Amino acid sequence: MTESNELRLLPWSGPDDKPCYLSTDGTAGYLSRLADNTEEIQLDLGAALLARAAEVLPYVELDPEELRRLATDLTVALRNAIRVATSRGHRLPSPVDSTDGEPPAHLG
Repeated sequence: MTESNELRLLPWSGPDDKPCYLSTDGTAGYLSRLADNTEEIQLDLGAALLARAAEVLPYVELDPEELRRLATDLTVALRNAIRVATSRGHRLPSPVDSTDGEPPAHLG
């Protein structure tokens, strides 16, 4: 998980839509748990929105305002999903085997 000298990208943004980071030694703290829960909610909402879009777009004539709202909501959901993926990707262990500095056989 997150090394003590690394920062975790949080699933929300700060003022002016700038990224927020958390410096932590583990995942048991309040903000880490809040971030985990927020990520899950964001991904669930994105999946529900995608399902709704797939359901209505092929069959229903949407007025321009409804289509604009759907596109905006999908954009927000995609931005959140990318932020979650980036944050989780940064927290993955390095694929380099720490014993000899070489990638594991299945990666090399």
